[in-house]
Amino acid sequence: MDKKLDTDNLEMRLQALESQIYGDRRNKTGKPAKCAESLARIQAGLTNTANKRERVKILHKKIEDLRKYLDPQFTDHIAVPDAMKLEFILAEEDFLFSQAALLQQVSSLQPLLDSTYIRDVPEHATKLQRLSQIHIKEQDQTEAQSLEVKKLFEEYNKMMFLLSKQFTQWDETLRKLEEAKGIRPVE
Repeated sequence: MDKKLDTDNLEMRLQALESQIYGDRRNKTGKPAKCAESLARIQAGLTNTANKRERVKILHKKIEDLRKYLDPQFTDHIAVPDAMKLEFILAEEDFLFSQAALLQQVSSLQPLLDSTYIRDVPEHATKLQRLSQIHIKEQDQTEAQSLEVKKLFEEYNKMMFLLSKQFTQWDETLRKLEEAKGIRPVE
């Protein structure tokens, strides 16, 4: 019974995939195009071609050897003797011991990672998200407030400058009047 359900499920998934790939296209007989049929035709064509050519037959026989030779570790196996590998390991001994110590430290800290505080992180993530949004909003408000305060300071400075200029003009006018009347200014 389960095999039947698995087969039906697989068939439905394959049809969904074929409809996504091919859409509404049909084959020459008018039936919907099938991926499996297309792949089988392509495989048969490649096999036919491979069987007709002698070089391809030879290549198929040697493919395992080629895979072995193309493996990056194969050249290391041939080129580096065991004594040299031992020297590499001994040269990196201090580094390996330091890494082992770090792994031991991580292992000793494992109970901290299993604590309820760490397990509750997803719960707190929503709260943190909400607080982050509030923080961003308050930053925007602070920036707007800072611009308003800057504007007020600029207006204040302008007003103080104008008042200072006005007082200087009045002082100059008063000094000229006092000089004209012969009154000596008080210092």
